Amino acid sequence: MTPNPSYAVAANPVHHDGNSLHVLFAGESQTSPLHALGPKIYDYYLLHFIEKGNGTFRTEHHIYELGEGSCFLIHPGQLVSYVSDTKHPWRYRWVAFIGQDAHNIVAEAGFVDNHSVFTFIKEHSHIPTAISRMQEVFYTKKESAHMASLGYLYLILAEAQDVLSSQSRLTGTESQVQRTVKQMILYMSTQFAHPVSIEQMCDSLGYNRAYLSRIFKKETGLSPVTYLLKLRIDKSRQLLLERPELSIEQIASSVGITDALYFSRQFTRFCSMSPSAYRNRIGRKPGGSSQL
Repeated sequence: MTPNPSYAVAANPVHHDGNSLHVLFAGESQTSPLHALGPKIYDYYLLHFIEKGNGTFRTEHHIYELGEGSCFLIHPGQLVSYVSDTKHPWRYRWVAFIGQDAHNIVAEAGFVDNHSVFTFIKEHSHIPTAISRMQEVFYTKKESAHMASLGYLYLILAEAQDVLSSQSRLTGTESQVQRTVKQMILYMSTQFAHPVSIEQMCDSLGYNRAYLSRIFKKETGLSPVTYLLKLRIDKSRQLLLERPELSIEQIASSVGITDALYFSRQFTRFCSMSPSAYRNRIGRKPGGSSQL
């Protein structure tokens, strides 16, 4: 027996005023047999999640037969059409969003090239619940609905990123070693201001230190210890010029080195002069960041 058609949509009560990311509306529908849209284009991103049923999604270059657990993202200006199955029509939820940062965010989530369609391999997806919560907060008509909808949108895109990155691993677009090294670089780039150690990073990433040191050296040419120290020295050089009111001890602490004497020795090792000499010499050059 074919379910009775239904349709509900809730719009964001907060007007889009050039926000970097903005959810326009969210909705749900039990479509009727052969329910069709397009061919047409949209001027916003429109993501659908199929809860039940079957149907066909078409772009200018591809045709996808999609069923339960599938998700497809329509990009602005993309010519598309989609139609529900005769016997088992789609029940789906959707969310529309726009904004200056939307393109970069969906690309970061993995929606690039032909990766605008995927089928979840998880037993349960949080996407339909997140879209449902969006509808609920929009119905309240509160100003806070805008912020809440962004939170739910990020949760949706985070789950999509998990699936799309998993699919990328299966196709071998990036090796596990390369991804792990990127994670190490990200960890050090965000944690260098704290007195973290390589051991702590290894524990955080869940790998043996010897293994991480070996793959990192192979990919970057530097050991993790040297890379982290160089990162800290590079940042300290910037602070020496831009913050003349800070003492050498304060700068050392600001880049995660608690021993000012050790900092001075390592700075001299990398820059062939002491921190004080560097500040005085470079800061007095024409165009220098500071004049002491």
